[in-house]
Amino acid sequence: MTFDQIIAQQTVKQRLLDELSQGRVPHALMLCGPEGCGALPIAVAYAQRLLGDGPMAEKLQHPDLHFVFPIYKKNSGKDSYCDDFLKEWREQLNNRPYFGMSEWMDTIGADNQQLLIYANESSAILRKLSLKSSQGGYKVMVIWLPERMNAECANKLLKLLEEPPALTVFLLVSEQPDKVLQTIRSRTQMVQVPRLSDDDVEQALVERYSVLPAEAKRIARSCMGNMAKALRIITSDAEGEFFFELFVEIMRLTYTRRVKEMKQWADRVASMGRERIKAFLEYCQKMVRENFIYNFGRHDELNYMSTAEAQFAVKFAPFINERNVIGIMEELSLAQRDIAQNTSARIVFFDFALKMTVLIKNR
Repeated sequence: MTFDQIIAQQTVKQRLLDELSQGRVPHALMLCGPEGCGALPIAVAYAQRLLGDGPMAEKLQHPDLHFVFPIYKKNSGKDSYCDDFLKEWREQLNNRPYFGMSEWMDTIGADNQQLLIYANESSAILRKLSLKSSQGGYKVMVIWLPERMNAECANKLLKLLEEPPALTVFLLVSEQPDKVLQTIRSRTQMVQVPRLSDDDVEQALVERYSVLPAEAKRIARSCMGNMAKALRIITSDAEGEFFFELFVEIMRLTYTRRVKEMKQWADRVASMGRERIKAFLEYCQKMVRENFIYNFGRHDELNYMSTAEAQFAVKFAPFINERNVIGIMEELSLAQRDIAQNTSARIVFFDFALKMTVLIKNR
């Protein structure tokens, strides 16, 4: 991964390169930005530059380059470490550096398991960074999603950040920096990595992935600056179609008040696993928002729906209006909160469906 391979983000890249050329490399950086903005590829490219851009660094096999990332426990009763998944991690970064949690879960076969950075990982971090640099230069630790770090591990990392080993650079990549320990945030130099523009995503799809211009434009508008999502779309539209079918089904069931089928729908959605449930709730919010906008009549200019979604909106959009749109979005936000707090997904979705029977009729 080189800086030339990173999509856009010229301001961030130039800042890091200027600091490096001027010998002002901070001991801890936190690159903060939403999924698919390129924060992780930037961190990897910067790490490789710090280590000299040699063949080992390019293959992510440099002995002074270390990675920490969310994992699951492979065997109950036995500790798992990031190094147990290092082969898959390197392959993921080399083959598709713009990715999100859903792709990482697929890569390591995590199914419905929750991924975390466990407490025992702190001992591995301490051991690696206590060793002398094999090349006599920097040692670099890249930590992806520190917000998923166990509290004990986070506290031990804090001690390292307070008294870092010589020539050690921490590169943290966070999508939700507000969920990282405040004491860790205060000891890092925070760099905001903004969302990509639609034009940046569209250009990358055409030039790097040979997507036809018209299709690239549609995808870029629908993914809203998330390159990981854009690649998700061109790789497979299956999940989007599945979410669309689930959304259409629950809207029809709530309108006709078929409670038994609504409960069955809630059971089916609850079986998808936490990460897919989160993605589905985001999809529902997008569909509510787009159908509300559809009512303004500026379809081509304002809407970001696929052909099938736009066809559905012709009849459905009038049911999303000024009288109920805020209530529906609030219920979806509450569902997101409850899922994040490990509330039973069956209860969350059945409760949402029941409330929708009232909201959807409010025309």
